[in-house]
Formats: sequence, structure tokens, C-alpha cells
Amino acid sequence: MTSLKAASPIASNNKPVGLLLASESPRRRALLEQVGVAPDAVLAAEIDETPIPNEMPRDLALRLAQSKAWAVAASWRKEPVLVLAADTVVAAGRRILPKASGSDEVRACLKLLSGRRHRVMTAVAVLAPDDKIRTRIVTTQVSFRRLDRREIDLYVDCREGEGKAGGYAIQGRAGMFAERINGSYSNVVGLPLSETVLLLRGLGYAC
Repeated sequence: MTSLKAASPIASNNKPVGLLLASESPRRRALLEQVGVAPDAVLAAEIDETPIPNEMPRDLALRLAQSKAWAVAASWRKEPVLVLAADTVVAAGRRILPKASGSDEVRACLKLLSGRRHRVMTAVAVLAPDDKIRTRIVTTQVSFRRLDRREIDLYVDCREGEGKAGGYAIQGRAGMFAERINGSYSNVVGLPLSETVLLLRGLGYAC
């Protein structure tokens, strides 16, 4: 855990407020740093991410993003901060694909996504010290070309898709699978940058 910097952004009460990222994802942190946003601290949220029966993909992403923000805020015992949380869900129709836990799930995801279009939804939640929370959900349509068995085998073997929503990482080798991306590319990586920056600014974070 890093300490908050003296030159933290200014909130509406004119007191320094830092930014706490409720995620240990290196992709999200790298995306933020790409646009000049450096979190003052990083703390992973420990929540149950199991979908509720019949829960829609969009509802799941929003519920988890908010739950992460509240969980991390409850465990923070230092200076006032804005808590930034996000959750990415990949869906084919109404079916929610898992965060692939191993090679079998990566393979199953790629077989399902091969030759078809799917949606990547990221919900972003920003929680202020006064418990005001703002959210945005961004959806990107991604179309994969048809994948042959050898391609799937090679991708499974490289292990890049393990731990990723939908079993792939668009910023890595899986970039060659995408024929078309309609919407925010950074959203598919894990954090829609434009919408995230606007949320932070709306709560007084200077970025």
C-alpha cells in the first residue's frame, strides 16, 4: 500500500483527496497511467463474483463494480479518497462467459466466440468520501473470425487467457482474432478511459 501524495487532487471541500484503485489488475492501472492518472493506492476487493441466477450481464457488471467500491472503502482506514472500481463482463447473447480459471475454460470460451459477435461490458463505479457514488456502463461489440483448432490450441497453450473475462486478452495475442471492434477498445482491455475520466472529474478529481 502506498501513502497518499501531498499534491493530491482537490475535492469540493478544498481538502486533498487521493485516488484508491479497487483492483490489482495491471491492465487497469496501465490504462489509467496512459492518460496521466496515477492511483495513490491500490487495494483489491475481496467479494463473491458469482452471478445471481437469471442475472443479466449488464446487471452483474454494475452490481460487482459497486460492491467492489463499497468493500474497499469499508476497509480503508486512512485519508479520505475517491474509490475507483470496475468490473468487466463478456457475454454471448444472454450467456455470461466466465473469467477463465484454466485451459479448459479458455478453450470453451474461444470455441463459443469463434465466428460470432459478442459484447464486452465494463461497469465503472467511483465512490466519494461522502458516500456519493456514480456509475457508468460501457458496451463494446467484438466480432471474432472463425478460429481453427490449431489456433485455439496455441492460444490455450500460451496461457494468456487464464484469469481473463471471456478467456482472452484483446491487447495480447488474441488481438489477431478480432475482425471488428465497435466501440471503446480500452473498454475491452478492462477500463473505458473516456467515461472513467469524466466520472472522476465529476467528483472533483483533477485529471
